[in-house]
Amino acid sequence: MNDFPFPLKIAQIEKFLPHRAPFLLIDKVLEISHPPIGRPMKPSSVIGTRVLAQKNVTFNEPHMAGHFPGYPIMPGVLITEAMAQAASFSIFPYVCHDLNEFHRWSRFILAGTDRVKYRQPVEPGDVLLFDAVVTKCRGRIWAFDVVGTVNGKKVAEAKLLANLETTMRIFE
Repeated sequence: MNDFPFPLKIAQIEKFLPHRAPFLLIDKVLEISHPPIGRPMKPSSVIGTRVLAQKNVTFNEPHMAGHFPGYPIMPGVLITEAMAQAASFSIFPYVCHDLNEFHRWSRFILAGTDRVKYRQPVEPGDVLLFDAVVTKCRGRIWAFDVVGTVNGKKVAEAKLLANLETTMRIFE
C-alpha cells in the first residue's frame, strides 16, 4: 500500500477504476480499513472491509442542467453508481500490489441493488461522503451496505451486490 498513501486522489483512483468522465463519480478515497490480510487469503477474510470515499457535487456536471432545471439535484441513479464505485475499493488492499494484472484479468460489476433510499436531495456544492462495508463475500459475489452523507446527515443508503469477474488468483 506504500504506493497509494491515503487519501487516494483522482490520479490514483483512475489507476483503479475503469470509469472516466462523466461517469467517474469518486473524487477521493479517504480511507480503506480491512481485517489483517493473512495467508491463506479466503473470500471470507474481506468481510468487514470499510471504504470511506468522497464525491464533490458541482453545478457544471452534465446532468445538473437537465435534472430539474431551476432546482438542480444529483440524480438518484448517479448516487447509487457512486456508491458502487466507492464500494469497489474494498478489493483494493488485496490487489493494489499489481493493478495492471487486476485490470487485465478482472472486472467488478454492479449486480444488484436492494433497499435503496434517497432521504435528502444532493445539491451542487455538497460534499457527498460514502461509507461502504463488505457484509458478505461468497466467491465472485460481494455484498455491501453503503450510506451516503452530507454534513453528517444521511442522504442515501443501499444494499449492493457486485460480481467480481476475474481469472486472476486473488484468494487461495
